[in-house]
Amino acid sequence: MTRSQSASLSPFADAHAAEPASRTPAVSAAAKPLPARAGRQRLGLLGWILPLAALGFVEVAARLGWIEARLLPPPSEIVQTLSALADQGLWSHVGASSARVLAGYGIGAALAVLFGLVVGLSRHAEAFFEPTFQALRAIPSLAWVPLLLLWFGIDETPKVILIAIGAFFPIYLGLVSGIRNVDRKLVELGEMYGLSALALARRIVLPAALPSLFTGLRNGLSLAWMFLVAAELIAATRGIGYLLTDGRETSRPDVVLAAILLLAVLGKLSDSLLKWLEVRKLAWSDSLATRAA
Repeated sequence: MTRSQSASLSPFADAHAAEPASRTPAVSAAAKPLPARAGRQRLGLLGWILPLAALGFVEVAARLGWIEARLLPPPSEIVQTLSALADQGLWSHVGASSARVLAGYGIGAALAVLFGLVVGLSRHAEAFFEPTFQALRAIPSLAWVPLLLLWFGIDETPKVILIAIGAFFPIYLGLVSGIRNVDRKLVELGEMYGLSALALARRIVLPAALPSLFTGLRNGLSLAWMFLVAAELIAATRGIGYLLTDGRETSRPDVVLAAILLLAVLGKLSDSLLKWLEVRKLAWSDSLATRAA
C-alpha cells in the first residue's frame, strides 16, 4: 500500500475509532438519569396507594354504617379533631414529644456507638459487657417505669432516660454486627500496609460497618418513638402520649386516633431524614441499593 493510499484511509479509520467514544457517553448521559428519576418518582407514588386506600375505605364504611363511627371515626372527623386540637395548643404537645425523642435518641445513640466500637473491636470487652447488655435488652419498656420514677422523680429526666434505653440496643447490636462481619481480607490487607490499630478501625472497619450502623440507627429511631408513649405515662402533662391517655380517659377515639396519626407522621418524617443521610453517606458502596438508586 502506497503512502497516499494509507493517508486516504486514515481519516476513515480515525473516524471509525472515534465514533464509539463520542457517541456512547452522549447516549448514556442523556438517557440514563431520566429513567432512574422517573422510576424513583413512580416508586414514591406507589407508597401512597395503601394508606390512601385504607383511609378511603374507613371513610366510606363509616358513612354507610358498616362500622360504628363512635368506635372508629372516619378520617374527616379526625382531621376536624386535629384542627380543634391545633387551636388548643397541639403544637406544644408535638414540640414536647419531639424534644424528648431528640434528647433520648441522641444520648442512646452516642452511648451505643461508643460501646459498640469497644465491644466490636475487643474480644475482652465483648466477654465483659455482652452478657449484661443481652440481659438488659430483654427487659420490657414498662418495667423500667417504676424504677425510673423512684430514682429520678416525675421530671423530664426519667422520660429521656427511658427513650435512650429504647434507642440504645438496636444501634449497639447493629454496629457490633457490622464490625464482626467486616471482610477479614480487608483487615489483613490493612495490616500488610502497616496501618495502626486506630487507622485500621478508622479507614477500614468503620466504613465497612456503616451499612449495619445505619440499619441500627433507623431501628433505634423507631423504638425511640415507641418508648415515647411509655415515657409520657410518667406523669406527663404535655406530649402526644399524654393525648393518648387523655383520649382514653375521656372516651374520645378521635383524639386517640389523631395522636396515633401524629406519631406515624413524625416517625415517618424522622426516618426519611435518616434514610436521606444514609443514601448520601453510602453513595460509595457497590450494592443493590445504590444500583437501584
